Amino acid sequence: MGAQGRERAKRPTIADIARRAGVTKAAVSFALNDQPGVSTATRERIMRIAGELGWQPNSAARALSDGRAGALGLVVDRPAGFLGVEPWFMQLIAGIQGVLAERQTPLLFTVAEHRDAELELYRSWWARRRVDGVFLVDLRIEDPRPGALRALGLPGVVVGDPDGAGGLAAVWTDDAAGARLAVRHLAELGHRRIARVTGMADLWHTRARTGEFLAVAAAAGIEARCELADYTAAGGAEATHRLLSGGDPPTAIIYDNDLMAVSGLGAAQRLGVHVPGDLSIVAWDDSVLCSLVHPALTALTHDVLGYGAHAARVLLGVLEGGGGPGDGGGEGERTGVSEG
Repeated sequence: MGAQGRERAKRPTIADIARRAGVTKAAVSFALNDQPGVSTATRERIMRIAGELGWQPNSAARALSDGRAGALGLVVDRPAGFLGVEPWFMQLIAGIQGVLAERQTPLLFTVAEHRDAELELYRSWWARRRVDGVFLVDLRIEDPRPGALRALGLPGVVVGDPDGAGGLAAVWTDDAAGARLAVRHLAELGHRRIARVTGMADLWHTRARTGEFLAVAAAAGIEARCELADYTAAGGAEATHRLLSGGDPPTAIIYDNDLMAVSGLGAAQRLGVHVPGDLSIVAWDDSVLCSLVHPALTALTHDVLGYGAHAARVLLGVLEGGGGPGDGGGEGERTGVSEG
């Protein structure tokens, strides 16, 4: 590329605007920052020229001047390959991004190899003024992240149980209600041995689901057990194989996400177990995966896009000083059973 091409690709500056408008750089700065010091006509001319040149404020300079980065952050402590096949996270991010796009607020998103790496990212982002606030997902029992954010002064919203939010604002789904609906649905179908393939045991929502699942099953006189897995397809298939290969296998299995439910269906079919004749399957998360398999799966419905959008609005409210719905609280999401 020649010198002329490089000049065309150069990012426009305040000096370029000043030269085109025939004013000083100070006058341009006053106009762009909506400060007194220039006439209305001059301000309008400067703003018009800035638009023609495609000028945008430098985010680093803006952060130095007003302390705001103009971006929000999300770190997921899961393998990158997992996110590529996990519909729930993709819908959550889409919901967040939909709200932020309306505000022209970028979302700084990355994955971390482990929890310590995630904490270090928050420290680095805050020290370098890369983000104004963050979303915390996969809330764990005795999670160090809420306390770390409070110590840093970094605003955050927990996408999870407010009991573990450490005083941060939180938005959450009613996991206990989902467990009740699933168990009662299967009880109405006549099932007396029900199993559940869970996510990681130290997650707050796993604990809430497990407690309600076992309590409702016991009250209904249903034999219930939980098999630990990790939300992956391989984990779901292995847990299903363990459940169906033992004595007195369950006649119904609830899976903590759609990916494990679909892989569980495949594992059951490979063992010669007929679905739904011999085994009923319920997926916690409804997604296109549940309708693409044969037979299609029964699933709990969640407005995950709305959930992400709500989380974004709450965090923006916190940054604007409104606190969002319930500092340390938020609005729960309605959960229902959808027949596949």
